[in-house]
Amino acid sequence: MAARIVISGASSGLGLALAHHYLEQGAMVGVMARRADCLQSLAKQFPQQVYCYPLDVRDSAAVQAAAQSFIACAGVPDIVIANAGISVGTLTEYADDIDVFQQVMDINMLGVIKTFQPFLVPMREAGQGALVGIASVAGFRGLPGAGAYSASKAALISYMESLRVELRGSGVRVVTICPGYIKTPMTAINPYLMPFILPADEAARRIARVIASGKAFAVVPWQMGGVGRVLKLLPNWLYDFVFSRAPHKPRKLL
Repeated sequence: MAARIVISGASSGLGLALAHHYLEQGAMVGVMARRADCLQSLAKQFPQQVYCYPLDVRDSAAVQAAAQSFIACAGVPDIVIANAGISVGTLTEYADDIDVFQQVMDINMLGVIKTFQPFLVPMREAGQGALVGIASVAGFRGLPGAGAYSASKAALISYMESLRVELRGSGVRVVTICPGYIKTPMTAINPYLMPFILPADEAARRIARVIASGKAFAVVPWQMGGVGRVLKLLPNWLYDFVFSRAPHKPRKLL
């Protein structure tokens, strides 16, 4: 039987690369994203395998309707990948950024919960499957100029750990993926060095291998795991000294 996969944020970047990876393996894939035109383009390439759900992951009713539709058409998914996310520079001193903080948290954190929620009970009843959250190495420490993004990914890492413990013994695995830098439109505007950056298709292949391996937590690529561990170990005074001089991701009103 073909694998059944659901991916949010599948219209571009890593989400699109993950969709292509699984579709090329013959999987039935439900794709969620705000850009309906991109989803339809994917459906034209794989007309017998793609289920399109144009939606915003902040809209829990829309996500629930999509989940019900996918389960009715394809069955309970084997893997649900909550990948939808945004990254933008933020600074607390600007009143305009308060709404940006809200949107980043709503999409990157609450959007994951809203993506998982309608699938969790059916997957638990089936006694199988994997809920995969795409977090980030940026969640290991607060990056200057990226308070909203770092906070959202740190919260996501903790949430995924809570969920993993809650579902222990249920047959449903919880997998936290922390990518480093990936070549996507989201990183194209970064004005700083991005070590160990991966093309989106290679990142997708590595992430799929992690999911298949049964691991509960992984950094992709593995080299960024070393960077993350070093960042965690740095004393505050040294971390502050080094990163106070780091360039910031550009601000943008959403």
